[in-house]
Amino acid sequence: MALLTASTKARAREAAKSLGGSLIGAATVAMLRTTRYFDPAKTSDFFARAVKLIGPRLREHRIGRANLAAAFPEKSPEEIDRILMGVWDNLGRVGAEFAHIDQVWNYERDAPEKSRIEISPRSIELFDQIRDDGKPALIFAAHLANWELPALAAVSHGLDTAILYRRPNIASADRIIQEMRQVNMGTLIPAGRDAPLRLAQALKDGKHVAMLIDQYLTAGVEVTFFGRKTRANPMLARLLRQVECPIHGVRIIRLPDGRFRGELTEEIQPVRDADGRIDIQGTTQVITSVVESWVREHPEQWLWLHRRWR
Repeated sequence: MALLTASTKARAREAAKSLGGSLIGAATVAMLRTTRYFDPAKTSDFFARAVKLIGPRLREHRIGRANLAAAFPEKSPEEIDRILMGVWDNLGRVGAEFAHIDQVWNYERDAPEKSRIEISPRSIELFDQIRDDGKPALIFAAHLANWELPALAAVSHGLDTAILYRRPNIASADRIIQEMRQVNMGTLIPAGRDAPLRLAQALKDGKHVAMLIDQYLTAGVEVTFFGRKTRANPMLARLLRQVECPIHGVRIIRLPDGRFRGELTEEIQPVRDADGRIDIQGTTQVITSVVESWVREHPEQWLWLHRRWR
């Protein structure tokens, strides 16, 4: 009887979890579809205000505060709180912008002064070089400002890309997000067992492979981030060991009045071992250090709400 009861309880928990996921997924789909009918700027402001009200009540707020206090021991509690509210503000705006993802990237080379996006002449030069040199490339980004924009920029300006992404846990939410992402993004490769093979093949086919690399990975390599040991995904460095090609970082900076600045780094030089092979840990550390420099400049625009150190 005890075993039967335990089994019944387990099935009930699974059913409740499935139902809860379905309800959340349906709500996500409805919210994204409905938001598209409203003015993008007004919805961005509304989502930012709403998330700033809700966010501090969530467990992630405590995680974010602990992360910030450890990363910036010199900052006062008041400064930490201001940064954290900026994080929630940015996250709300990302959600609203995702609903209007086909309208967010607005850059005209012939009329940059009328564009929503700012790009430096050097970043434009580097982009053209990457696009036109006939070589594959590896491009990394981080959860800064609106991290969906680099993919939009690539396709909008003719860069053949394959992008690694993580599927949401809820199938119905995944479908609507996929539908929206397919509008203006390159080849989307979901994280999974076959992702490294597909990404390596994309490089061999001359594509430009892009990925977010700033979250904790249990099976990752050890790196130092803000002076603390953590683990990072070594996939980029492992792909480079298979197909040697240029590495560049791309970041988006959120500006006032719904504007953004896009920047490409100069080519990042990988670390090599004594035999001249790509050093996986060393190269992953170099990339992690670039991300840290970005976050230090605009800490309120990075996603501090996950457990980056464990």
